[in-house]
Amino acid sequence: VLSFSVDLRRYFALSISLRQSFTCGQQRMLAQRALRGSASVALRSSLRSTASTVAVSSSTAATDSQTRRCLTGRSSFDLPDPRSTMSYQSSLEYTSKKWNPQLSKIVATIGPTSEQLPVLKDIVRSGMRVMRLNFSHATVEEVELRMKNLKASKGRHSLLVKGDEVEASTGESSIHKNVRAVLLDTRGPEVRSGKLAGDTSGKETVNIEAGSTVALRTTDEYRENSTASDLFIDYPKLAKCLVPGMKVLLDDGAIILTVTEAEAGKENGSVYTTADNSGEIRSRAGVNLPGAETDLPAMSEKDKIDIKYGMTKDVDYVAASFIQNAEGVREIRAYMEACAEELEAEGHWEAGHPLPLIISKIESVSGLKHFDAILEESDGIMVARGDLGVEIPIQQVTNAQKEMVAACNAAGKPVIVATQMLESMAKNPRPTRAEVADVTNAIYDGADCVMLSGETAKGKYPVQVVQTMNEIIASAEHFTKYSFPDINLAARERFIQGQLNREDRSVEASIAKAAVTAAEERDATAILVLSCEGNLPRMIASFRPNMPILSFCPSAKVARQLMCNRGIHPIHIDDLFDVPTTKRAGSAIQYAKQFGMLQEGDNVAVVTLEPADNELSSDFGSMKVVTVP
Repeated sequence: VLSFSVDLRRYFALSISLRQSFTCGQQRMLAQRALRGSASVALRSSLRSTASTVAVSSSTAATDSQTRRCLTGRSSFDLPDPRSTMSYQSSLEYTSKKWNPQLSKIVATIGPTSEQLPVLKDIVRSGMRVMRLNFSHATVEEVELRMKNLKASKGRHSLLVKGDEVEASTGESSIHKNVRAVLLDTRGPEVRSGKLAGDTSGKETVNIEAGSTVALRTTDEYRENSTASDLFIDYPKLAKCLVPGMKVLLDDGAIILTVTEAEAGKENGSVYTTADNSGEIRSRAGVNLPGAETDLPAMSEKDKIDIKYGMTKDVDYVAASFIQNAEGVREIRAYMEACAEELEAEGHWEAGHPLPLIISKIESVSGLKHFDAILEESDGIMVARGDLGVEIPIQQVTNAQKEMVAACNAAGKPVIVATQMLESMAKNPRPTRAEVADVTNAIYDGADCVMLSGETAKGKYPVQVVQTMNEIIASAEHFTKYSFPDINLAARERFIQGQLNREDRSVEASIAKAAVTAAEERDATAILVLSCEGNLPRMIASFRPNMPILSFCPSAKVARQLMCNRGIHPIHIDDLFDVPTTKRAGSAIQYAKQFGMLQEGDNVAVVTLEPADNELSSDFGSMKVVTVP
């Protein structure tokens, strides 16, 4: 674990010139912070003054009056109620007020309690941006139902109306419903125990006593006949990756075994252990090998079937479980390319259609050890804290999370923080304070997305938990924008330093830097990006501006694959790019007004990127700042 060390100092040790180039837009925020600090000093001073003074001068009376206004009006703590800014407050309609979207996104797992259309529609309206499908449990019928209902759920895109595409009964678009991404989460290669002897129902258990000897067998004779003393493990090379003193965890750590002997020299050798605690074990329980490096494949046979099936459904992301090294990511990408060729030959795939993006789940010691190489090969990272908390000391999970998020910020790639974020809301309508702090700190760390698992898949309050997470995000982002902008500046500087290390001098990098600087200087409401590809909006998002980025995309797939990036709110408009270049920005602004993002008098930065043509040898980028008419 200690070998995984991202030197955060290299991200923070930046020259003053780098800071100055991006702090123009932050000066107003710092000034507001100073004013609040002055109000706080005045308030404390008035509280210390004695109450026995009878005669006061007129100037003192005026000062006291100002202090009283501070006490009854605005205090030194800027802590507004985030619910008042939500578009779904009072009713789940989008036309009630101007939209001030959160920048960080919510990934929500859809399961039995949230898959039906009425519930899923409310979850979409409440802020879910990415629907996670857990292929460890979901059946084909369940997946198809959830994807069908997601497409039928009304999102903000229903406000984009034109011509004969308007439904007479609702005044909404008959074509555009929502742009929500789908993430296919693979089961991954797993190590499991065997079937217990005599377990015909699949629900039987055996008790393992503390101090007892448990032999872990890898030969087929124990596969269907496991007992408390002889337990089958479905990894033939088990004895070669364990040494005395190492731990084996059964059923997510319910039972902990200490290795006393490993028959490494034998084919399918056994491992002998001593139980550290008492507990019950069921058939085919999960097995974790903390600290052990295995040669498990990047994909199981089930994963291959699921990924190919997901491609026929045009999923946007594949969350690859138990990624151990960069070669595993390359193997998955190569497999998807081969699947695309097969599906194209069968008429189920279009040539050139974007493949699903790969989100590598880091949940093992090996994944941490090879993290930098995995990040380079991946399209994004998921900090999968569940299995990671079993694989490494649980006290180190938060530290690993912060290092991984910082590295993703530097690389300009999205990172999802997952597992048990609002776990108590699976049963309770209100989260614990520790859970609120967990989500808040993930936003402070620089997470692009935060994820809900069982809370929305099988919990009692799937809609309320999404709303609660959205409100926590809003509170955290308000704080980082107005009270403590140094948090976002630090994340931005990590990316700038990463650019310097990569020697990135592309057109996208230059125009993105200019757009963010100008937008913050002009206190812009939003940045509008007009580009056929997703690279430019991703580059702008990597500079972590404090305003939303509306990315106009002619391709629905490109739009959906921008959903995991902080701040980007894609708009799928297929005919905007048919408009003459000189009128395109004006048309985009009108769509943004329909979308509820802009209104008259707002400042907005508009960024365009034109591909190279016969007259230009490279892409042509432009940026302008305008006031919305």
